[in-house]
Amino acid sequence: MQAPSTPRIRVGIDLVQISRVAESLQRFGERFLRRVYTDGEIDYACSAPASVGERLAARFAAKEATKKALELDAVGWREIEVRRGAGGACDLVLYGAARAAAGEARLALSMSHDGNQATAVVIAYE
Repeated sequence: MQAPSTPRIRVGIDLVQISRVAESLQRFGERFLRRVYTDGEIDYACSAPASVGERLAARFAAKEATKKALELDAVGWREIEVRRGAGGACDLVLYGAARAAAGEARLALSMSHDGNQATAVVIAYE
C-alpha cells in the first residue's frame, strides 16, 4: 500500500512601488505595456485612467509573486495574466512555458494597493 502524498504548497509575494510603474509607463509608453502586460490587462487598467498606475503595479506584483511561487525564471511576463472576474475577484491564467512549468498546480491570488505600494500574494498548491 502506498502512503498518501503530502500536498505541496508554495507561496510567492511581491511589493511594487506604484510610482516606479507609472514612471516606466511615462518613459517607455506602449513598449513597456506590450512587453509586460497582456491585451486584457492593458484594457482593464486603461478603463479607469485615474487608476492605471495602481492596476498595472498590482498586476506586476502578481506576475512576480507567481514566478516566485512556481519557481519560474525564464518565463515571459505576458505568459502570466491576471484576469478580473465579473464579481471582482482576480484569477491567474498561464500560457506557454509558464503553463507547462506549473503542471498540475492550482493557483490562488490576492492583490492590494495603498498609497504608493501595490502587493500580491500567490499560493500554488497541488
